[in-house]
Amino acid sequence: MNAPRLNPSKSTLRPYAHLLLWALLLFTQFSIAGLAQNAQQWTKDGNAYWTPERGEIVQYTLPEQTRTVIATTAMLTPARKTEPLRLRSIRPSADNRKVLIYTNSVRVWRNDTRGDYWVLDLDKKTLVQLGPNLPVSSLMFAKFSPDGSKVAFVSKHNLYVQTLADNKVTQLTKDGTDKIINGTFDWAYEEEFSCRDGFRWSPDGNNIAYWQIDASNVKYFLMINNTDSIYSFTVPVEYPKVGETPSACKIGIVSAKGGATRWMNVPGDNRQHYIPRMDWAANSTEIILQQLDRKQQVNKIFLCNTTNGSAKSIWEEKDAAWVDVQMDADQSWDWIEGGAAFLWLTEKDGWRHYYRISRDGKQEKLLTAGAYDVIDPGLIDEKNKAIYFLASPDNATEKYLYKVNLDGSGKAERLSPANTQGTYGYSFAPSGRFAQQRFSNVNTRPQSDWVTLPDCKPIKAKPDAPKTESTSPKVEFFQVTTVDGVTMDGWMVKPKNFDPQKKYPVVFHVYTEPAGQTVKNSWGIGNANMYQGNMSEDGYFYISLDNRGTPAPKGREWRKSIYRKIGLINIHDQAMGAKEIFKWNYIDTSRVAVWGWSGGGSATLNLLFKHPEIYKTGISIAAVADQLCYDNIYQERYMGLPQENMEDFVNGSPITYAKNLKGKLLYIHGTGDDNVHYQSGERLINELVKHNKMFQLMAYPNRSHGIYEGEGTTKHLSTLFTQFLKENCPPGGVDRVVKP
Repeated sequence: MNAPRLNPSKSTLRPYAHLLLWALLLFTQFSIAGLAQNAQQWTKDGNAYWTPERGEIVQYTLPEQTRTVIATTAMLTPARKTEPLRLRSIRPSADNRKVLIYTNSVRVWRNDTRGDYWVLDLDKKTLVQLGPNLPVSSLMFAKFSPDGSKVAFVSKHNLYVQTLADNKVTQLTKDGTDKIINGTFDWAYEEEFSCRDGFRWSPDGNNIAYWQIDASNVKYFLMINNTDSIYSFTVPVEYPKVGETPSACKIGIVSAKGGATRWMNVPGDNRQHYIPRMDWAANSTEIILQQLDRKQQVNKIFLCNTTNGSAKSIWEEKDAAWVDVQMDADQSWDWIEGGAAFLWLTEKDGWRHYYRISRDGKQEKLLTAGAYDVIDPGLIDEKNKAIYFLASPDNATEKYLYKVNLDGSGKAERLSPANTQGTYGYSFAPSGRFAQQRFSNVNTRPQSDWVTLPDCKPIKAKPDAPKTESTSPKVEFFQVTTVDGVTMDGWMVKPKNFDPQKKYPVVFHVYTEPAGQTVKNSWGIGNANMYQGNMSEDGYFYISLDNRGTPAPKGREWRKSIYRKIGLINIHDQAMGAKEIFKWNYIDTSRVAVWGWSGGGSATLNLLFKHPEIYKTGISIAAVADQLCYDNIYQERYMGLPQENMEDFVNGSPITYAKNLKGKLLYIHGTGDDNVHYQSGERLINELVKHNKMFQLMAYPNRSHGIYEGEGTTKHLSTLFTQFLKENCPPGGVDRVVKP
């Protein structure tokens, strides 16, 4: 289960629009894949970028940062309108003569991926709306054909193409319904594979390859809305619970002029495998796709002939735990050598590395050898024979830019400034000459510079707002080694005016599952945003640890040791880590609190129930109390199939241990949570009632997983959190008896 994501209207960030610690944590993890949806768009030569700015579209040319207005507000004002379009995002055509404008956006699950699209012709000075006869804010993922003469888009689960010369709209698919989904995805694919944009133009612009998801046999989970009308109504979500058969998935090819779809004959039962990645195979006659078996332990790559639909498996990898889907769903396949080979990330040697794989799959070569992980992919600069990527061989809490030769010769070279420690992120110009470099650490606010590549030297940049000094409490990093020999990274914020002769309460912040790492050296870490006031000034230790199974760059064994052990190994590591911290004489072991959200909420429950001798107070938000209530893609990836190993699900679920509650518990959940259903909380409540366990409950009516909707919600949640913590784990140092 993914942690809450920031959302412009929905998410990436990835993760919900609220001011909570975990969301802030995710926000500060800079994406190397590119800029935000409404940010810069590079020109084809890679020496300039376009961006919305004060209602206009402007171009900045590097390295001088020369500013040129591409489109004025007048040009962006539709006929018979007095106000210009509000620019949610822009995308230039390949020749930079047209601009695709996204506006009037609305949220779809996580992201605001549905809205209206317009095309601005810079030569003709015309502004034309796409799909003018389709419902308002119903268009998704519009994109130009390679020659810029047409635009394809999705509306109401069907594909359309609009020819820009005459604005004729052609409907390419007609079977789209709430259950037959063309060109985009269902809830589970979006949530767990980050799949949203579900179609691709062929390089010659004649055809479109697209996903079709058939959710006909996926049951609706019915949420109940009791707040928006006098009579309640249900909100159905196609949601395959763990153990339930997945949606069927197939890939089709349709002509941009319309006509019948040609389906690819991918082997296997399409209700027992997934196709999380697909693209054209560096030509217009073949597509390439990634297929995962249902348990996500076998990864196959297929080449498909788009004329006859035949599919050939060219490469395969297996993992006794699971195979990660690492390529960004919205990025192109990394072809090199004119399509003779492609690059692929895999953990087959125990570390996440780039491999060169020949087009027929018969030859492979390790390119980033070493005892380190490629944390995030970067730029494949074939012209200069280089691969850029983020890694941190010496410190799993940080990220730096590295470069290695495309042929795999030589060692990886660190490019990020050597005199800094923290988290770097980059957005690369296609030319490989420039990049936007972003940096922060726990005590340094995010900074941004334009740099040249490969030396990462700053160039003239736009003036930034004056930087202000951080007023946040100082974060310190440390490590603990448990009785099991497991060394965990941690951070802590000490009480202000800390006196080692006193004892202080400690609050642990946890996530602990494979979807999130809490211990990172980046801005926002250690900020107790859920707490009203200042936790440090009030006299708390605030601490977080990353256990085995978290996605830290420590190699495959670290990350995948949690397989079939969620709720076991992560909970054990956290408890044993706490015991090591208790050896610090200034920790008051009678005042120990833990809190978390989503997977962290689940961990909070397990820690409170399984280790009452350690954790006295817990605040659990939006938790999966019963693993059998969560979705199949996530839970089966990390836990297997309940039909085969039900005992693992039972043993890992907090509800199994609810009868052991001794401390103080505050349980919080939104009743409109489409991600972690309120159902899970109600099952937990029943179990606690059954065993006469007293606890406090806050159900936020019709709020989603982020619990931010509705006037006053965020403030109320923060107030509730703070009051409960202070009442049950009082802050402040107390004198301790020092042995003579």
